[in-house]
Formats: sequence, C-alpha cells, structure tokens
Amino acid sequence: MATGDDGAVAEVLKAVARHVNCLNEGSRASRKRALEAVRRETVDKSLSGAALQRVFSSLLRALLPCLADPMDSCREAAVQLIGDFVRRVPRPEDSLADLMPCLAQRLGSQEAVEPAEELRLALTELLSLTVGLCGKRMAPYLDEVVRILQRTVVDPFPDVKRESCKCAIEFAQSVPEHFHMQAESLVKPLMQTITHQHSRVRVAVIQATGVVVQHGNGRTMDDVLSHLAQRLFDDSPQVRKAVTVVVGDWLLHLKDRYSYFHKLIPLLLSSFSDEIPEIRSLAADLWKQVGAQWEKENEDDLKDKLDFLLTAPPLYPPEVERPGLGCRELVVRNLSRLMPAVSRDMGDWQAGTRLKMAQLLTVLLLHAEDHGTQHLQPLLSTLYHGCTDSVREVHAPCLESAKLLGVFVSPEAFLKLLLEHVENPSTHSASSPWAPLMVLGAVLGGCSRDRLQPHLQPIADTLALPHVCQERQQAEYLQQLLSCVDVLVGVCHHDCGTVSLQLLKVLISVESLANGQPIRDKADECVRALCAVQGVCEVSDLYRLHMPDLLQWLTHTLPSWTSYSIQNTQLQVILLRSGPVVGEFLPLLVPVFQNSLQPDRDPKMKLQLLSTLSELLMDAEHTLDSQRQFGGYAEVFVHDCILPNLVWCAGRTAAAVRTAALSCLLALLTGGALSAKQVLSLENQLSPQLLPALEEDSKMSRLLACQSLTVLLRQTAQNLQPDTLNKIYPELLKRVDDSSDEVRAVALRGLSAWFSGLGNNYDSQNFLPHLEFLFQQLLLYLDDPDSKVQEAVLEVLKTGSVVYPSLLLLEVEAARNKHRSPVYCDDLLEHLKTLS
Repeated sequence: MATGDDGAVAEVLKAVARHVNCLNEGSRASRKRALEAVRRETVDKSLSGAALQRVFSSLLRALLPCLADPMDSCREAAVQLIGDFVRRVPRPEDSLADLMPCLAQRLGSQEAVEPAEELRLALTELLSLTVGLCGKRMAPYLDEVVRILQRTVVDPFPDVKRESCKCAIEFAQSVPEHFHMQAESLVKPLMQTITHQHSRVRVAVIQATGVVVQHGNGRTMDDVLSHLAQRLFDDSPQVRKAVTVVVGDWLLHLKDRYSYFHKLIPLLLSSFSDEIPEIRSLAADLWKQVGAQWEKENEDDLKDKLDFLLTAPPLYPPEVERPGLGCRELVVRNLSRLMPAVSRDMGDWQAGTRLKMAQLLTVLLLHAEDHGTQHLQPLLSTLYHGCTDSVREVHAPCLESAKLLGVFVSPEAFLKLLLEHVENPSTHSASSPWAPLMVLGAVLGGCSRDRLQPHLQPIADTLALPHVCQERQQAEYLQQLLSCVDVLVGVCHHDCGTVSLQLLKVLISVESLANGQPIRDKADECVRALCAVQGVCEVSDLYRLHMPDLLQWLTHTLPSWTSYSIQNTQLQVILLRSGPVVGEFLPLLVPVFQNSLQPDRDPKMKLQLLSTLSELLMDAEHTLDSQRQFGGYAEVFVHDCILPNLVWCAGRTAAAVRTAALSCLLALLTGGALSAKQVLSLENQLSPQLLPALEEDSKMSRLLACQSLTVLLRQTAQNLQPDTLNKIYPELLKRVDDSSDEVRAVALRGLSAWFSGLGNNYDSQNFLPHLEFLFQQLLLYLDDPDSKVQEAVLEVLKTGSVVYPSLLLLEVEAARNKHRSPVYCDDLLEHLKTLS
C-alpha cells in the first residue's frame, strides 16, 4: 500500500514540478495558472489522506510565498488551496511550523500587511479552520494566535471581526490550560469592538468575551463588566440576549464566580425587566439554575432553612412567582454590596440607567423580602430620588419598590424613619419635599389593615402637623398628601374613624392651598371616603362631628390672622363645605366673624371672609340660618361685621372691602335670614351708610348700594318717617344719571319702590316741593336718548302718579312740548285720565 502511495506521490510531485517553478515567474497570469494547475493535480484528484499529507508537506513552503503575491487573485487562490489542504489532510498540525509564522506575518504585524479585506477574512477563516482541526496542538503557537486576534478583532472589516471572535472562542476552548496566560491581552481589543455599529458584530464580541473571561484569569472581569452593562441598553434584542446568556453562564461556570456574585447578579436580574418576553424568560430560567446550583453547593449552610417549608409572606404579590431559596439567599447575602451601586446609579445622568436601576431595585426587594429592613435607610434615600426623577417612567418601579417595603418590612421599622423624613424632608437627602410623602403613600399601600391599625394615630398626627400640611403649596406636594390620606382610608377602612379629625384637618388644609380644580376634586373625594368610614351619608354630617374641634384648631391663632394666614382660608373651606351645620354653631362662629372683620384687621383677609359670608347669606336658609337662629345675631352681625367695613377709607383695597361688605349686606337683605321687623329695626343704621355708598367710584359698589337701598325701601318704606324718605330719593335720583346703564336701571327701580312705599304718614300737600322736584326731574329723563330708560321712567311715573295725580298732570302738560317726541308724555297723560 505504501508503495502505491509512494508512486502516486512521486507522480503528483513530478506533475506539479513545472507548475511550482512557475510560481516564481514575473507574469501574474502565469502564477495564477500555475496555482490552478497545482490544485487540479493535487486536491482535485482522489488521493489518499497519507498521499495528500506528503504532497502538502512538500508543497507548503512553495505555496506560502504566494500569500504575499502582488496580485489579489493569486493570493486568494493560494489561501483557498492551502485551506483545502488543511481541511483534507489527516494531520494538519504538521503544517503549523510553517503556516503559523506566515499567518502571523500577514495578519498579526503592527502594520496590516494584507490590504484586501476579503483576503483578510479568508486568512482569518483559515486560522479558524486550523484552530478547529488542530485543537490542543495549537498550544505552542499561543503567542502567534493571540497576536493575530489582537489585530483582527479590531479590523475595519466587520466580517473579519466576527470571524476573529469565533476563532477566539475556538482557541480558548482548545487550549484552556495555556490560554489563561494570554487571555487578558484580548480584552482590550474586544472592548474596543463591543460598540461596533453592526449588531451581529456586537453579539459576536459579547460571546467571545464570555469565553475569554471564562478561560482567563480573574483580573479581566472588572475590565468588561461596565461594557456589558451598557449593552443591556442596546437597541438590538439579540445583543441584550447575548449579554444575558454570557452573564448567566459566568454565574454558573466561572471558576471564581463567588467573588463576582455581587457584580454579576445585577446584570442578570436587570434582564428581568427587558421589553422582549424571550429575554425575560431566558433570564428567569438562568437565574433559577444559578439559585438551584448555589443551593446545592451550600446545602449544609442552608440545612435549617431547607428542613422547613417557608411559606410566602401574606401580602406577597399574587401575580409574581416567588424566587427559590437559593436565589433569595444569593440576593440577601450580597445586598449590602449591591445597594451602594444601585443608589449610585439612580443618580446617573442617563435616564435609561436610572430606569434600569429602578426596575432592578424592585427585583432585588422581591428577593430580599424582610431582609430589606437592614438596608432601610439607603433604600428610602434611593426611593426618594427615584420617585421624584425628572423622567416619569422611573416613578412606577420606584413606587412598586416602596410598596414591597410595606409588604415585607414591619411598620415599626419603616414608620420610625419615614415619619421623621415627612416632618423634616430637607434634612434627610430628599430631592423634593414631597418625596417622603410619595414613598409613605406607596409603603402604606403595601401594608395590611391588621399591621397598620396600631400605628394610625402617629401617622395621622404627623400628616396633620401644621408644618407638614399647611406650609407648602406645590401641586405635587398636595397630591401626595391626598394620596397618603386616600391610601390610609383605603387600607384601614373603619379603623380610620379614630383619626378622622386629623385626616379632615389635612383635607381642609389641602383644599385651602390648592390652586387647581383637580386637587380640590380629589380632596372632596377623600372627604366622602372619610364619610363612609365614619358611617355618615353627607359631608355636612362629618363636619358636624368635628366642628367644635375644628374651630378650636383654627381660632387659637385668630388674633394674628392676615390674608396670608392659611387659617383664614381654612375657615372659608369649613364654612362653604359644612352646609347647614354652620347654623348649628353660630355661638362659636359669630365671635370669629366679629374679630376677623374689625376695622384694624388685614383688609385683604376681610375681603376674603366677606365674600364667603356673602355666598352663605345668599342661601341663608340652608347655611347660616338653617336652625332659624341667625336672626338673634343679626343686629350684632350688622353692627360689628358689615357697617364698620362700609366706612370710607382711601385706597383700592379699602374700596374692594366696601364692595364686599355691600355684597354681604345685599345677601343679608335678600337671603331670607331677616324678618321684616328686623330689617325695619336696622334701617336707621343701614341708610346712613348706604347713601354715601351711592357715590362710590366703583360701579359695582354703586350698583350694590342701589340694590340694597331698593330692597330696604320695599321692606320698610311704609314705616319710615317722611324726613328719612326725603333724604333717600335725591340720592337715587342722582344715580338715574349714572354712567352705568345697570346702575340707572336699579336706581329707577329704587324710586319706584320709594313711591310704592309712601304711606298715610306722608302728607303730599306738606311735601309738595319734594314731589314737584321729583316729577320734574323724572320728566327730563322721560326724554332720555335711551328708549329703555324712557320706558323705565314711564313706569316709575305711573307708579308715583297715585301720590299726587293733579300735580303730575300739570308737570306733564308743561313738559310735553319740550320733548323731542310726545309719545311717552301722551301715554302718561292717558294713564292720568284713567286715574281721574
């Protein structure tokens, strides 16, 4: 057989001798034809493996110079021919002594020798083929292979990068006992390439990194972790999947993995929140394997825990599968080293990093369970920053983490810190004053009623502290206050009855400070929930339960109230929301009104309170006079609350206060709180203040004064003395010439009421000059350019005609010819004829 092979080898070598000589000719075409001829005479023929091995050994040194041929096609043919030989010969390792230096020279030198990227790829593929076939026999060429890979991993051609990563994996697995000595030198080029724009290259680099680190020394781990962590934010799911697989493999198989658990666990658990279900599932499966393996490896340490079936905590999230004991223990034992990194990265400038850390924190707390108690201070600080992050997507996982604290940590532990932080947020690294409230609401939402019930009092007392619920107007702060109350009522239900006063104080304060309707609506919703807790149907019933305490709460600072005092606004909220209950506590409220509306008090504060009282008096039957007792306080109210504020003072604010007082007076006269007898008894106090008010600069003040005087005349005119009546009509008559059409119309209605109210004690003959003047002036306005005024004046004159018809007849006849149109005069004359 050997003789046959010898003959075949001799025949082949003889056939290719001339062609081998042609490989050194100057003609490119000749060299190319020679290579093709060598192929035909060797690999294309059916030679035995032994024969082909001998032919290859004889030809290799002649073929290798062709790898440096100036012509690309010749170099390509040479690479393909050598590759075919390597692939087919039984002992390719015999060629390594000649082949590897040549490959190292073409691919691994400081300056790239092979200019064509397709040929660099072909040479790299030849190297991969050689490594794959020679395996352990590549050990002597460790330096050459690593030097080549250092260059080709960073090659500009993406396909060369990918093939180099594949080759690195093959080589590391082939000579593990030697590779660790040079593994570190491949880390830097791999990390340079890990951000390549092609996702397939990034995947290949990550896979190669996994194997290089696995078979390297421990020093390379720290160099690659930060780069792998960044790839968890990669846009390509395949890249993120590759990171997950590599990290999972390290956790399972890395020799010194125990030293790196605290660095690797966050990377794998971060994939739990990946947007791709496949990656989430893969990460969960790998994590289960890691936990099970660690549990088995540490079975003796876990013996006590393994012997007893540990049930999940009562409020464990039902939609979440509880991690195995090994997984939980791994997190618990590394949590002290994980938390500082999580806290640090929660302050990272990149929003994606902060979001990923927030999601990771939720996973960690699910594993840590009640062991989170030991890390409560840094946890809360981290959550404060996360819950108030500028990117709202970060809030949800942070709030979920806070809720998990409520599930696993005892209220005694978290309330001790949280309530202190709520009281003094600025001294506890809270990024925003509402951060502790936000976290408190979420934590309370995770608690059970039984665990929270013993702590209701301190929670409610803290929320009701003046500097907690009364000093900040930011909408976000108020929303979080409401959230805490809402959660507390939702969790504890009827148990909140014991603290409903404190909670109502908080809700009143929020509504007092709110600038937007949504917050007020939410506060009202919480008040109604509190009503349900107390077993009452109406909001007014809730106020009835607590009104004395609420008034005491407010009025202990009454002497110092100003327009900036929240107590002033709180009082208005109570008055407007308590409905008919206001009428039940007049003995407590009227002194408050008296004190607050004194002339020396803050004008803006009085303006606010008078506006509120005006609103109440308009519906007095269902508010201040709900018990029909307001009449007993009417004189005091008018004398101490309204009249002092009608006295003229200079300034716009004072004018606004007078306007509010006039509005309040009008509401008092029209709201039904006073009887006719009471109105009559007050007339001598009211008229002297209303008549000057008719001269106010403010149109609204003049209008309100006219309206009030009209109402007063309708109710009291028949019982007034003539001198009093004669002081009123001239002032009303002036207002008929007012610049405001509204004031003119009301003034005319007032004159109509004046005429209608003239009783038997008004002697027409004795007061003839007054009537004569009044008729003459009204007849002038009967010729007003405004037809609406003319019609109103006509009605007034018809009403007044019954007082002294003959006098009016003479005045009309005298004025008729002076009018631009006699129509209204004729109408009035016809009316007077019917009277006669």
